[in-house]
Amino acid sequence: MATEYDLIIVNGLVVSDTETQEWDIAVKDEKIKKVLPRGGFHEVNATRIIDAEGGYVMPGGVDAHVHLQEPPLFGQGSTADNYETGSRSAVCGGTTTMVTFAPQKKSEDSLLDTLAATHARAKDNCYIDYSFHLLVGNPSERALSEFKTLREKGISSLKIYMTYEALQLHDGQILDVLLEARKQGITTMIHAENNHVINWMTAQLEKRQLFAPKYHGPSHPPVAEIEAIYRAISLSEFMDTPILIVHVSTPQAAAHIKSAQARGLPIFAETCPQYLFLTKKHLDGPGFEGAKCVCSPPPRESESDCDAIWTGLKDGTFTILSSDHCPFRYDDAETGKKSSVTEDFPLGKFKFVPNGCPGIETRLPLTLSAARLPLTKFVQVTSTNPARLYGLYPTKGALFEGMSDADINIWYPEGKMEEFELTNDMLHHDVDYTPFEGRMINQWPRWTILRGKVVWDREGGGLLGQKGYGRFVKREASSLAKPLREDEWELPL
Repeated sequence: MATEYDLIIVNGLVVSDTETQEWDIAVKDEKIKKVLPRGGFHEVNATRIIDAEGGYVMPGGVDAHVHLQEPPLFGQGSTADNYETGSRSAVCGGTTTMVTFAPQKKSEDSLLDTLAATHARAKDNCYIDYSFHLLVGNPSERALSEFKTLREKGISSLKIYMTYEALQLHDGQILDVLLEARKQGITTMIHAENNHVINWMTAQLEKRQLFAPKYHGPSHPPVAEIEAIYRAISLSEFMDTPILIVHVSTPQAAAHIKSAQARGLPIFAETCPQYLFLTKKHLDGPGFEGAKCVCSPPPRESESDCDAIWTGLKDGTFTILSSDHCPFRYDDAETGKKSSVTEDFPLGKFKFVPNGCPGIETRLPLTLSAARLPLTKFVQVTSTNPARLYGLYPTKGALFEGMSDADINIWYPEGKMEEFELTNDMLHHDVDYTPFEGRMINQWPRWTILRGKVVWDREGGGLLGQKGYGRFVKREASSLAKPLREDEWELPL
């Protein structure tokens, strides 16, 4: 009998963003070819059959906030993972598509040149499929005029900053970006923190000779995020332009977002595992250890803050859960966390500690192991919603016949996997630590499949994928983020 399918997955509990069903899945030519009730393929021939043994079968993870191989933007430190090591780490944790950043410096005039340079870094180096957000540091007339061409090249999102002198845009520039993004159907991501508050708090701490990593937290107080998010929402409402507020960390900021959503505004939000699992105490490690958890916004005060962020994931305040993988080596005095350490400051200066944590490989296992989200919600926030928000759906983030790429995670059946303690030596990134060291894990992808090819087999060789198999994915406009009005924005007179 001729081979009908390349792969069949049987005996799984297939979890989508809306339901869990006992389905079997057939794959042919990189696509989901057929989905039938369990047992439906019993007389069908296939090159390979995987028995999920009752384990969860889910769409591959989509991580929409990833920093890789970025040129130094802040004068100190550079990301440890390149496109090869970062995508390798991703696939070993069940992420099959990532959207990374193509960062434009303030000194650069063109976004298309930035895009071309980022394409060159990623091409033939990725284990998983990928796309880019343009990070706009200089919204010049030329850059704004290139938004239309970005759409033609498959880029439908960008990111702007309300903080960091190297990237910060003032409110007028933000309005320029939002207006042109609205015209071109581009989704705008915003890093919302009040830069003046951060600088003022940093100066107050330094007056008191408080420089250790733990003081990074007080230098970014909740009010810096709360005010900036309220302002970002106000600018978005004025322009009737959808925005996605990235890495939200505080319950009060989440409340602003929820209120805006209740009024029908196209405001979307993202949070990250560091705000689910880390708190202020992790910044206060012995010696310089707290630098491992320096990220912005910082981990907040207590477990109750984490609980509130979990609640926001469950109730829909947060549309997506991303890693914000921004990796710096810890024991590296040249480009890593210890580049902030000097003879005069043996614990470093918190304002010079490179900002960011690794997490692309641990995002899915940590969250699923915590068992604090319904399975359908887990799929929503880690796969389906990011695909919808960033114009990848239903090619990514779903398991639809004839429409979806065969990007699939097969997890262990309940009770099948023995709980273990997470350690950095288990991971596949190019970083010498994980901020989640010691966390107990009871789930990890058993198999990960990218476009029909088994690229991770935890019990059968681990990483099976190859560098270069991942390819660039052109994206359409968001299917979630739309202005309230279809007509052009007009100057209110």
